[in-house]
Amino acid sequence: MRPHVVALGGGHGLAASLSALRHVTDHVTAVVTVADDGGSSGRLREQYDILPPGDLRMALAALCDDSEWGHLWRDVLQHRFGGEGELAGHAVGNLLIVGLWDLLGDAVSGLDLVGRLLGARGRVLPMAAVPLTITADVTGLDAEHPEVATLVRGQAAVAKTPGQVREIRLDPPEPPARPEALDALREADWVVLGPGSWYTSVMPHLLVPQLAEVLSATPARRILTLNLQMHTSETQGYSAGQHLDTLRAHAPDMRIDVVLADPRVVDDHEALAAHARQLGAELVVAPVSRTDNPVEHDPLRLAAAYRDVIE
Repeated sequence: MRPHVVALGGGHGLAASLSALRHVTDHVTAVVTVADDGGSSGRLREQYDILPPGDLRMALAALCDDSEWGHLWRDVLQHRFGGEGELAGHAVGNLLIVGLWDLLGDAVSGLDLVGRLLGARGRVLPMAAVPLTITADVTGLDAEHPEVATLVRGQAAVAKTPGQVREIRLDPPEPPARPEALDALREADWVVLGPGSWYTSVMPHLLVPQLAEVLSATPARRILTLNLQMHTSETQGYSAGQHLDTLRAHAPDMRIDVVLADPRVVDDHEALAAHARQLGAELVVAPVSRTDNPVEHDPLRLAAAYRDVIE
C-alpha cells in the first residue's frame, strides 16, 4: 500500500509539491494556507467574508486527473477573465468554489465536489476554519531608523515588502484548525512542508496551535523542501541555512526528519547539514529543478527525490 502523504503550503510552491507527489502515491492530502488577501481571492474574501479560494483552487488543479476531462477542467478552473469589468481578474475556479460554498454551506464539502469534477488524485483542505491575516515585524523600511521594526499587515503586503521580515504572527492568533486537516495529519505516513513563499506560505501552518500540536505529535516523518530561489522579496539576503533558522525560531518544538535541497542552493554542504541537524533532520541534496528554467521545480525530478526519501 502506498504511503499517505500530507503536503502543507500554498500557492505555486504547494502546487509544485503536489504535482510531484501525485507520481509517488495515490494518497495525497493538501492542507492549504488561508491568508491570501490579494487579487481575485482578496476581492472575494472581502466581499463575502469567506476563506480565500485561490490557493485551494491551485492545489486542486495540481491534483487533476491525467485525462482529457481532468486537464479540461483544470484549465477551466485556472482561466481568468480579462477586460475591465467586474469579473476582470477573477479565476473561474475561484467563482465556482465560492458558489459551491454558498450553495452547500461548508468549505470542505465544496472543495470535495470540485475534486470529484477534476477526478483529483487526492484531497484539498483549508488549514483553518476562518480566514487569516498575516502580520509581520519588518525592519529597514525607515531609512533614518533602519533597525526599527514596522508592523506590516496582510499576506500581499508581507510578500512584497522591501524590508527584512523579522517575525510573523497570525490574526486571529489562535484560529481553529479544520478537523479534517488534523485527522489527515494524524493518519499520515509522511508530511511535506514547502516549497513556497517562506513567511506567507510555509510558516503559517506552524503558527496555528492545533496544527502545530498535531504536527509535533504525529508519528509521520517530515520532509522540508527548500526553495530554488533564496533571495525573494520576503527573504532578501537569506542563505539556505537562515531559512532553516527562521523556521526553528518560529516553531522551536518542530522536528524535521529530512531537509531536501537542490544543489544550486547549497553553498556549503557541511554548514547546511549542521543547520538541518538543529532541526533533527538529515540533509538530502538532489537535483529537483527544471533544466530549462532552474528557478522552477521539475515535477518528475522532484517526484524522484521524494520517492527516494519516502520509499
